[in-house]
Amino acid sequence: MTLFNHLVDVPKLNTFAALPHAFYTRLRTTPLNHPVLLHVNSDVAVLLGLSGQALSSQDFLDVVSGTSPLPGGDTLAAVYSGHQFGQWAGQLGDGRAHLLGEIQGPGGNWELQLKGAGMTPYSRMGDGRAVLRSSIREYLASQAMYGLGIPTTRALSLVSASNPVMRETIETAAVVARVAPSFVRFGSFEHWASKKNPELLRRLSDYVIERFYPECIVESAGAPVFSEDGRPSYSVRTYVRFLEAVVKRTAVLMADWQVVGFCHGVMNTDNMSILGLTLDYGPYGFMDGFDARHVCNHTDTAGRYAWHAQPAVAHWNLYQLANSLLEIAPDTEALRDALDQFEPVFLKAMQQRMMNKLGLVEWKDGDETLVDDLWSLMQANHADFTLTFRQLAHAPGLTSAPAAQIEQDLGATVHGTLIPFVDLFVDREAALAWLGRYRHRIQSQTSQSEPERIQGMLATNPLYILRNHLAQQVIEATQQGDASQISTLMNLLANPFVAQPGMQAYAALPPAWASKLEVSCSS
Repeated sequence: MTLFNHLVDVPKLNTFAALPHAFYTRLRTTPLNHPVLLHVNSDVAVLLGLSGQALSSQDFLDVVSGTSPLPGGDTLAAVYSGHQFGQWAGQLGDGRAHLLGEIQGPGGNWELQLKGAGMTPYSRMGDGRAVLRSSIREYLASQAMYGLGIPTTRALSLVSASNPVMRETIETAAVVARVAPSFVRFGSFEHWASKKNPELLRRLSDYVIERFYPECIVESAGAPVFSEDGRPSYSVRTYVRFLEAVVKRTAVLMADWQVVGFCHGVMNTDNMSILGLTLDYGPYGFMDGFDARHVCNHTDTAGRYAWHAQPAVAHWNLYQLANSLLEIAPDTEALRDALDQFEPVFLKAMQQRMMNKLGLVEWKDGDETLVDDLWSLMQANHADFTLTFRQLAHAPGLTSAPAAQIEQDLGATVHGTLIPFVDLFVDREAALAWLGRYRHRIQSQTSQSEPERIQGMLATNPLYILRNHLAQQVIEATQQGDASQISTLMNLLANPFVAQPGMQAYAALPPAWASKLEVSCSS
C-alpha cells in the first residue's frame, strides 16, 4: 500500500501543470543520500488528509525527500523573472524547488513543493540544494507566522541527509516540503511582460483569477467573447480588479509583518506571493531590541529591506506588477487607482492592529501621537519589541491581578523587583511619563473591563517569538544529532500567545551573544 492510496479516487488536479509548457520544465528530483525524516507538521498533514500511519511510512519519506515522485502528481520547476534589490534581474525560476503536484485534501487544494531537491534549468550558478541550517529556519518560520495568524506558506516536513553542500563552509543537505494553494509570484507576471508575450501573460492572469480571485471577474457586455483556444476573454476591468485585490492583500500582509517586528530580508518581486502569503523564508528575522531601521539580512548593505521600509517596498513591487499587467490591461489611470488603494488599506490595518495591541476599544484624536511616541520611546531605548507590548498589559497602574498571575501571563519575564514594561527601558522616567498618558487613555474607556482589556492584549501580543537565538539553538542541537528541540519550539510557536509552564527561557530577553548572529542570502 502506498502513501496516497487513500486519495486514489480524489483527482489530482495539477492545475499549474495544465498550463502551457512554457511556464515550467518537467523534471525529476535528485535523490539524497540516506535521507532522514527529522520532523513532520501533523497539522499540515491533516490539511492534506494524511493519516499518522501514512506519515510514518517509507513511502512518505520517499516522497518528501525527493526520492520518489508524488503518485498522481506532475513534477516540475516553474520559470519566472523579477527585480532583485531594486534592479531587473531577468529570468529566474525555481532554482532549487520542485512542484510535486496538487492535492485535494480536507483543507482544500494544496500544492506540494520540495525545496532543496536538486538542480533545475533555473539554478543558474546554484547547486539546487538547501542546507540543514536554512531549512530548519524556514520550517520554524512558517510555523511561527501561522501561529501569529499571518498569511504564509506552510511546511509539511523536514528531511536531512549526509550530502555535503558548499556555502560559506561545507554543510549538510536538507529538504523542506512546502505547502500552499499556489506558489505563483509577482515575478511570474513580470516574466511574460518582459518577454512581450501578452498571450501567456493573459493565460497566467486568467488562471490565477479563475482559481483564486473569481470575484474579480467582470462579465463583458453583450454576448460572451472567447479567444481562439475557446477560453473566455475577460475585460480590462477584470484585470484591474485583480490588481486591486492583490494590492489590498499585500497591504494587510505588510501591517501583519510590521506589528510583530518581522523583517523578510529579501523582498524581491520574485519573493512576493500573488496570494498575499509570506513566501520564501531566507534571511528573515524577528526584531529583539526595536530599531525602525533594523536590517536582518547582512547582505543588504544599503538597508533597502529594513523594517521601516517594508511597506514602501511592497508598494514598489506592486507597481512592477501593475506595469506587467499594463500589457493586457492598457488603462494606466485605472491601474494607478488600484495601486492607490495600498496606503489607505495599510494604514487602516495598522491602526486596527495597534488598537488591539494597546487594548483600545476605538480610535480617538490623540491616539496617533500616543502610538508614535511609543515607537520613539522604544527606538531611543532599544526596548525589546515583543516584551514591550506583552508586558504593557500588566504595567503599573493598569492591573489588579495577583503577582502569580502576572508572572504566569508574562512567562516569568518579570519577577521579584522587576516592574513590567517600565524596566524594559533604560530611561525609566520617560517610560513612566508615557505610561501615565497611556493609563489616562485606558481609564477613559468605559465599555471594557480591566480583565477584558488584559485578556485581549495577551491574545494579541505574543509571548513566544521566533528569535534568532532560539532558531540557532535548534540548529546547533539538530546538527549534533538532537532533533527534539524542533518539536518543542514548533509546539510553542503554534500558540505563541499562551504561557506554557517550564518555558521561561523561550520568553526571556535574548542573551548577549544573540546580537552577534547574522543571516544572509545564503540563509
